[in-house]
Amino acid sequence: MFAFVRGKIDDITEENVVVDTGGIGYNIKISSGTASLLPKIGEEIKLYTYTCVREDMFSLYGFLSRDDLEVFKKLITVNGIGPKGGLAILSVMRADDLRFAILSGDSASISKAPGIGKKTAERVILDLKDKISLEDTLIHRQIQQENTNNLHEMDSYARNEAVEALTALGYSASDALRAVKGVPPDENMDVETILKLALKNLF
Repeated sequence: MFAFVRGKIDDITEENVVVDTGGIGYNIKISSGTASLLPKIGEEIKLYTYTCVREDMFSLYGFLSRDDLEVFKKLITVNGIGPKGGLAILSVMRADDLRFAILSGDSASISKAPGIGKKTAERVILDLKDKISLEDTLIHRQIQQENTNNLHEMDSYARNEAVEALTALGYSASDALRAVKGVPPDENMDVETILKLALKNLF
């Protein structure tokens, strides 16, 4: 229903953020990992959202990148993993770490999440192993390592988003990464600016 929510942060807890969008406060559930990366109260943020509607509940789950959202959506397709379980897993490991855990059959790392036992972790691996690309996993890991070592965290997410946008346009993951890597570091760049500069590198 909601693709994303953009606004100023009104309140933050380890599991929740309130985003003020023109006088309306959206209560959005987040992982503790996302909470640790959010800017301060009063600053603007954009969260990609998943809407969960049940008879007695209407909830929004927020993520700093489309990649995190897509991994979350894969997680909740696994029998026994609901939105709460998906957030729990993403609270103890990043999206790319989860991919490696799935590809390598590392159920021990996945089962460190609160409420996720060994059998459930093994089910995550069994159900998602064929849905995870090794190339994409390596690309995301490389982006994460390079950007977080050298740049502001939010710029890291912007660059990750730019790579995803380029691959959605039909470029290979390696070409997309190479083009984004060619954009000079600047923590004030948004996704659109990085994408425009990266496209120039492809021509």
